[in-house]
Amino acid sequence: MNAEMTTDPDQIRAQVAALLAELPDPNAEDSAHVDVENIAARLEAAHDLLVRALESVER
Repeated sequence: MNAEMTTDPDQIRAQVAALLAELPDPNAEDSAHVDVENIAARLEAAHDLLVRALESVER
């Protein structure tokens, strides 16, 4: 991820969308075989990105 955090809402949305784009569909027939660790890692990365964005706005 970039060391420099943007405060542009559209760019932040795009970054979060990119992180979440490959999450499996919870309504899919094979949803019982999802990689929960991968889902957790992607959600954590999106959360961290949002926290860093908020922190950069506070500065």
